Amino acid sequence: MWKNGLKSHDLIALMPKIFVVEDQSHAEPIGEFSTIGAAWDELRRLSAIPWDAAPNAAPCGSWESCGRDYEIVEYDTTDGALALVQRYSGLEVSAKGVTWGEDAPDHGA
Repeated sequence: MWKNGLKSHDLIALMPKIFVVEDQSHAEPIGEFSTIGAAWDELRRLSAIPWDAAPNAAPCGSWESCGRDYEIVEYDTTDGALALVQRYSGLEVSAKGVTWGEDAPDHGA
C-alpha cells in the first residue's frame, strides 16, 4: 500500500501508459517508467556499466558467454490491464561490447 492509500495496481490504472525495460533474452523485467524518455535514460545508465557487473551480468549459468538484450516495451494501461502497444530495440550488452538498437535515439549517442 502506498502512502496515499493506493495499491500498486491502482497506480497502473492511473497511468495511461507505462514503459518497461526488459532483458528480452532472459524474460527479466528491469524497471517500469512513466515516460519513454526515462526508459531510454535507464538504458543509457546500463550502457555505462561493465557487461560482467550487476545488473548487466546475465543471470544464466553461461553468463560469461551470454549477454543482455534490453528492450523497451510500451503498454497501454487505460483499462487497468497491460495491453502491448510496441517494442523498441534498445541495447545489447555482452563481452563484445555495447550495441544500440535501431530504435535508440541517435543510436545511443
